[in-house]
Amino acid sequence: MIEVNDLTVRYGDATAVDELTFVAKAGQVTGFLGPNGAGKSTTMRAVLGLEAPHAGTALVAGRPYASLRRPLLTLGALLDAGAVHGGRTARAHVACVARSNGIGLARVEEVIDRVGLTSVAHRRIARFSLGMKQRLGIAVALLGDPEALMFDEPVNGLDPEGVRWIRELMRALAAEGRAVLVSSHLMAEMAVTADHVVVVGRGRLIADTAMADLAERYRRDVLVHAADPAALAMVLQANGGVVRAEDGLAVTGLEARRIGELALAHGIALYELTPREASLEEAFMELTDDSREYVAR
Repeated sequence: MIEVNDLTVRYGDATAVDELTFVAKAGQVTGFLGPNGAGKSTTMRAVLGLEAPHAGTALVAGRPYASLRRPLLTLGALLDAGAVHGGRTARAHVACVARSNGIGLARVEEVIDRVGLTSVAHRRIARFSLGMKQRLGIAVALLGDPEALMFDEPVNGLDPEGVRWIRELMRALAAEGRAVLVSSHLMAEMAVTADHVVVVGRGRLIADTAMADLAERYRRDVLVHAADPAALAMVLQANGGVVRAEDGLAVTGLEARRIGELALAHGIALYELTPREASLEEAFMELTDDSREYVAR
């Protein structure tokens, strides 16, 4: 797993990460969310030993990344798909990284095939699209068959098929018992990919919760269609509900089960009873409203 404990990283007088603590556990996809400038990339760089923390620790499998003799066997990461030598072929790039960690050429071919780049492995990286570079970076992250993986905006540049592919890949990796930490701005994608979410703003922790619990926390209302909506509205209001007429009745303050019980007790037939939750995007915007640095009004 990936553990961040009271991590603080500063750039001069600016604090990029401020006493941040969270764990990306094995066997689940942890979404790492936050506005621009929240400290997500800095945190990931600290995990990889690319940023020296002023306080706290960032550990992989209980150890600092820099102390690992063959780090790719423990943590695979993709932070910047463009940080590659454009003059190399894809196969040569992956083979070079593999050699540095004592990984054989058979594994090179295996990961190139897994990310769908076999037919272009002979091509120089400078001719790759951003989506192809993302796939190449993922191939490198998978090289060591690591127990933990970390991706920073992995779906950038991918077409819809590619987005679906990376979603299924991340879930498959977690199902194999690996810890998967993924930063993304695509809230809808995280809603169907992540099991757990860590939300940060201005370098500090805002939320650390299961995706299902976050949805429950931001439950909006219950949509009700009834044979006699006016009579039902009166019953619900008398029992503490707040009712708003739209396409049916939008009810807050009462659970769906309680609404059904009240309708039954008063002989009012129901045609629909649907709890409605805020989307992950709506929950994210509410959570981070005070933490966004760049807001257009």
